[in-house]
Amino acid sequence: MYINDVHILYYVGAAILGAIVGWLVNVANKILPEEKKLFSKGLLKKAKTVRMNYWITIVMIIAYLALVYFCGIHKEFYQNLPLIKFGVLIPMLLSAFVIDYNLQIIPNRLNLTMFEVGLLLTFVYGIANINIATDMLLGMVTGVGIFLLITLIGGLIAGKEAMGFGDVKLMGALGLYFGFSGIIVISLIAFLLGAIISIILIATKKKKTDEYIPFGPFIVLSAIITIFVPFGTLVGILLQVFTLGMYGRI
Repeated sequence: MYINDVHILYYVGAAILGAIVGWLVNVANKILPEEKKLFSKGLLKKAKTVRMNYWITIVMIIAYLALVYFCGIHKEFYQNLPLIKFGVLIPMLLSAFVIDYNLQIIPNRLNLTMFEVGLLLTFVYGIANINIATDMLLGMVTGVGIFLLITLIGGLIAGKEAMGFGDVKLMGALGLYFGFSGIIVISLIAFLLGAIISIILIATKKKKTDEYIPFGPFIVLSAIITIFVPFGTLVGILLQVFTLGMYGRI
């Protein structure tokens, strides 16, 4: 039996892998904020004390099933790079979301791991197409540049950090996965989501106007959206939003 030209056994394997990775994400969410690395002596002993969040496992299973559906399984290794790339990235994004939401930090080890894997993928892509690798590096520089500039200007105007440096590092790492155009789209979606959700939280009095709202979860949500929604569709929606529906009418 095939689903979208992919044998059903691949979906079964993806679901099993998603459950295993979901468990690992649960462990990472507990250990990373306390220690500098995840894989260390006594990992299994520490893992036994971690309270499992089964929603994380469910999200990982769904994400891996969706990746197999949208990316497919191909005979050529390089055709499977998007599946591999996002399969590695999504659990790290999920961990960043949960930790930043709960503790308002994104562990340096987590950002560094994203960056290291991103550089490795850039090298692999570069073997086949140097233009893709160049775009990935440009995405990294752009991601860091945009958010570092916002952080510095916000600090000068408000007298405090407008955005944590963990967010800056996260955007730099994501630039390696999404390239120049992708990181621009992620930035715009993140600011849009941040504005809308912040207004809702303040209006419903769940947050005060001077209370810090972590921006990392908005970045993560934007990256997930960019993975699964066609790029052209996202650009079209953003053009409509930022031109107040005037795009295409002029």
